Amino acid sequence: MTTTYAALLRGINVGGHRKVPMAELRSVLEDLGLRNVRTHLQSGNAVFTTDDDAPAEEELTTAVEDAIEKRFGFRVDCLVRDAEYLAAVVDACPFPAAELEGKQLHVMYFSEPVGPERFAALDQAAFLPEEFRLGDRVLYLYAPEGLGRSKLGEALNRPALFKGIVVTSRNWNTVVKLAEMTRDQPGPN
Repeated sequence: MTTTYAALLRGINVGGHRKVPMAELRSVLEDLGLRNVRTHLQSGNAVFTTDDDAPAEEELTTAVEDAIEKRFGFRVDCLVRDAEYLAAVVDACPFPAAELEGKQLHVMYFSEPVGPERFAALDQAAFLPEEFRLGDRVLYLYAPEGLGRSKLGEALNRPALFKGIVVTSRNWNTVVKLAEMTRDQPGPN
């Protein structure tokens, strides 16, 4: 039996900085012994399988981060999540995702659980109709005008708000696609 995961890399291939070509990322992951490696978009999304005695998400995260640093010469924060978790994130969405455009709904993935106390200083009512809700190591952000125009998104992007944890965001289309890719992952080579 195999376990399927997605690796979510943070902050690569943005504005020509921290370039990680997807073909090379696939090669890096395959060199780690991961199988059925596929990538999605240029923003650092990879899906792969491991054996049933696979290491924990944290061990895989560290292995991927170390391998990328060795290959490219810079460290990239990464989160590794299994197929079951990614499907649960989609299923638990508190907003009417089917009625929204992908650009209106975003998910911020966290390296650890985050409680409402982190957001106590944010007056959520001041950002309406934009809003967010917390889930299992995620924050769902509804931004009706898209993230580029989102005042709440800007407020949530302050480094001090998430000090000490890794955060990476994906729009809803990518969230759904990664859940599909991990669910539909081909069998062993």
